[in-house]
Amino acid sequence: MKLHHVIEGPDDAPPLVLLCSLGSTVDMWAPQRRELADEFRVITLDHRGHGGSPVPDGPYAVEDLARDVLETLDDLDVPRASFAGVSLGGAVAQWIGLHAPERASTLALLCTAALFPNGDTFRQRAQTARADGVASLADAVVARWFTDDFADAEPDTVRRMRDMIASTPAEGYAGCCEAVAAWDVVDELGGIDVPTLVVSGVEDPATPPEVQQVLADGIPGARLESVADAAHLAPFQRPEIVTPLLREHAKGAS
Repeated sequence: MKLHHVIEGPDDAPPLVLLCSLGSTVDMWAPQRRELADEFRVITLDHRGHGGSPVPDGPYAVEDLARDVLETLDDLDVPRASFAGVSLGGAVAQWIGLHAPERASTLALLCTAALFPNGDTFRQRAQTARADGVASLADAVVARWFTDDFADAEPDTVRRMRDMIASTPAEGYAGCCEAVAAWDVVDELGGIDVPTLVVSGVEDPATPPEVQQVLADGIPGARLESVADAAHLAPFQRPEIVTPLLREHAKGAS
């Protein structure tokens, strides 16, 4: 399956692939996309069932989502890239690091998990999305994306991101919820042999810092960076911290 994508930056620059969180589109990477396009060929992708990508019937598996990414990169003639993924996108990046390491120069795993701590919640969300639509979940989801201080200071931004979640096709959101619920590679992390950066939002209620610690401890040589005053969507809330981290890490492979 070929995914909707946006490409920014020089054609001959090192490729950097940005992978989105559950319920988001390429717009979640807005603070990074153009900023990093000065040095990288930035390829931002919508997962299946999200944004402009096709919406097949679920359930999906993380492997399905990862193979979508690799097929799309094949179509773009990109044999190898650096990958950065948030939450669901971070799981996809882990799969690539485990099963297609020849495709990955570096991995950046942001606010994600080797085993998400609330699998039953995601299964319930899938049921709700199919029955009542994603809009019924959007307020609760966006509340986990940002800290209260940010939400109070940036109500228009929060509203725009809430609308992005609400616009996700019900089957696409539900299928990806089921992928998240089934994801568990805790015992396989030692097999990731790709330079890895792990980024944790200190106030992330969805994948709290101890969940990122599992990744950092399990992946050989992984580096952990904690971002203060950030919840689940740390790269959007704190781009002044996260963007330089991503740049530095990806440049290590270029």
